[in-house]
Amino acid sequence: MPNVVVFLGPSLPEAEAREILDADYRPPAKRGDLFKAAKDGAEIICLIDGVFFQECSVAHKEVLYALDSGVKVIGASSMGALRASELDVYGMEGVGEIYEAYKHKELVSDDEVALMFDPYTFEPLSEPLINIRHNLKIALKEGVLDEESSLALLQEAMSLYFPERTYDRIINACKGQVSEDLLERFKSFIDTERSDLKKEDAIRAIRRARELADET
Repeated sequence: MPNVVVFLGPSLPEAEAREILDADYRPPAKRGDLFKAAKDGAEIICLIDGVFFQECSVAHKEVLYALDSGVKVIGASSMGALRASELDVYGMEGVGEIYEAYKHKELVSDDEVALMFDPYTFEPLSEPLINIRHNLKIALKEGVLDEESSLALLQEAMSLYFPERTYDRIINACKGQVSEDLLERFKSFIDTERSDLKKEDAIRAIRRARELADET
C-alpha cells in the first residue's frame, strides 16, 4: 500500500473517510504542510481541507514541489478544489463539482468554500456559501421556493461574513422580504433534505485516492 496522506477537516468526518480508505489523515493543511508530506515520502496526497484566514494557506510552490517529486496530488471540495483549478495544468488532479465550478470560472472567490469550524473536532460551525447556493438551486427546482425568494436568500447569505453564515441567520434576516410560508418551507427543506456538496466532493476525492493507491 503506497503512503497516502489526506488533509481533511470539516468537509468529511475522518471516521467516514476511513471506511473508504485507510490513510494518514492530517488536519486542514496550512502553509508548508504539503511540502513536508512530500519530503517525508508521501506517494499520494489528497488535499481536501486547508486553512484560509487563520494562518497562511497552502502555497502553489509546495504543490508544484510535490508534483515535481513524483507525488500524485488530488484536490477537491475546499482548498483542494481551489488549488486544483489553478494547478491542474501542471498535473494536480481535480475532482468533483466544486473543482469544476472553479475551473470554469463559475466560482472565483475563496469565500465560496470558507466556513468556521471547531478547531478540535473540526465540526462545521457555519455553512459555506457554495452549499447554500447548491441547496437554493435544489429548493427552487423542487418548488420549495420561487425565483424571487431564492434570490433574496442568496443575497442575504452573500452579504454575511463567512463565520456568520448559518441557515437560521439567513432565514431570520429575510423575514419581511420573503413570505413566512416560503421561509417555513425552506427551513423544513433544510432540516430534512439539504445536500452537502463539499462532503460529496470529499467522498469523491477519497475514492479517487483509493483508486490511485490500488493502481500503485
